[in-house]
Amino acid sequence: MSRSPLAVLANAVSSENAPALPGSAADYKTEILSGLTVALALVPEAVAFAFVAGVNPLVGLYAAFLVGLITALIGGRPGMISGATGALAVVMVSLVAEHGVEYLFATVVLMGILQVLAGIFRLGKFMRLVPHPVMLGFVNGLAIVIGLSQLEQFHDPQTGGFLSGGRLVLMLALVALTMFIIWIMPRLTRAIPAPLAAIGIVAALVIGFGLPVPRVGDLAQISGGLPEFSIPMVPLNLETFGIILPYALILAAIGLIESLLTLNLVSEITGKRGGASQECVAQGIANVVTGFFGGMGGCAMIGQSMINVSSGGRTRLAAASAAIFLLCFILFAAPVIEQIPLAALVGVMFMVVIGTFAWNSFRVMRRVPRVDAIVIVLVTVITVLTDLATAVVAGVIVSALAYAWQNATRIGARTFRTEDGAKVYQIQGPLFFGSADGFSELFQVENDPDHVIVDFEHSRVADQSALAAIETMAERYTNAGKRLVLRHLSPDCHALLRRAGQLVVESDDDPNYGLAVDYDVRLGALGGGH
Repeated sequence: MSRSPLAVLANAVSSENAPALPGSAADYKTEILSGLTVALALVPEAVAFAFVAGVNPLVGLYAAFLVGLITALIGGRPGMISGATGALAVVMVSLVAEHGVEYLFATVVLMGILQVLAGIFRLGKFMRLVPHPVMLGFVNGLAIVIGLSQLEQFHDPQTGGFLSGGRLVLMLALVALTMFIIWIMPRLTRAIPAPLAAIGIVAALVIGFGLPVPRVGDLAQISGGLPEFSIPMVPLNLETFGIILPYALILAAIGLIESLLTLNLVSEITGKRGGASQECVAQGIANVVTGFFGGMGGCAMIGQSMINVSSGGRTRLAAASAAIFLLCFILFAAPVIEQIPLAALVGVMFMVVIGTFAWNSFRVMRRVPRVDAIVIVLVTVITVLTDLATAVVAGVIVSALAYAWQNATRIGARTFRTEDGAKVYQIQGPLFFGSADGFSELFQVENDPDHVIVDFEHSRVADQSALAAIETMAERYTNAGKRLVLRHLSPDCHALLRRAGQLVVESDDDPNYGLAVDYDVRLGALGGGH
């Protein structure tokens, strides 16, 4: 039984969905250390995305803390990490440039309200319409985007240009060392997450020997206080609503698409299902709160989610720990965190890219239908060049059109005569907008007998185009002085035609019609099909 919209909201914050906790002391240690690893990786990402959006770095860090903590506690997939993301930042930049940061905060609040409504009305279930080739393209495109975003860390803080000479070689060597430690560490011990060990070892080398490579502090100063409650300072009128609504709609769509696709990916890896509607509500509540506390909003982060999962994080404790550690960095440990070399964090993210990219898609594309291979490449390219929402919508549209075309070509009919001389057209394949013309071409009105039966035992009547095609054929037979009837309508097809007023039914209620009942077609029910 489906729950009411309010029940969905209540379920998201009820005690039944309290944070899932580890079972043993060792599990607690793994979850907390995984959260620490994620928090370290969140710092440069949040700062970089704040720069992309044109806001203060603390606006990005506050968003990473608030969105991360709230979704960790009430989200639909324990272990999934949320925070400020580049996919949202690139949309925000024009709003901030034209109207200022206060309009951004108001937009984030409205974005969150829209996401809560999406969860209440269970719109997350439509993610099941996303085909697997689109998922592969999404994963590959996002992996490439994460990899390309790390190139920004190779800039010289003094000149603004790319590193060169010995500093570039040293940076690359430290990145390679980080990646090697992450690769070899699980073969030696699993007492500490490999990414955390790599960050610690490389940071110790850089700080101990005073190596001249960019550090977190070169991006921005991350020290600050607790986020403070503040109502966005914007005029409360229709003009303001008209400004922020388009941005809020785009941000809500991108945020939910990225979050729900990440939820599906993490669910596949962990072998546990996630709650799509609950995740929508959690993302919405998180963004509403973030907008009132000076954050830039956010959504699920596939890179940090992969770090968490690969480090052993499986429960809500890991994600909540990441958010709390991040806040501690801002309040107390900024001088220490600012000394961490960017090379270590870049190496962690490059390993995330390698682990996230669906390398088997190259093999899959040689075996699946050509259209599916095209969709994988299309979604990957569009994700890199534009944004995730556009890529997913484009992939779904192409897949849907391909599916419609394939089914449109499957319409056919087997014909035979009954003992009383009637001709039966036994339709094969679905009747819908794509196959309506093919359906019409099956009939030979001039050569058919006076009584024609259209048998839908192996077919389905799907839409208005199908209804119009049936009415058109019935009219052609009527004009030729012949009778066309329908037989073997399934319950859903019967309901569709009766609701359209096309069936001529002997009984007014016709509650239990037989499968072999013949129904006449009422002409003009759809206005002549025009």
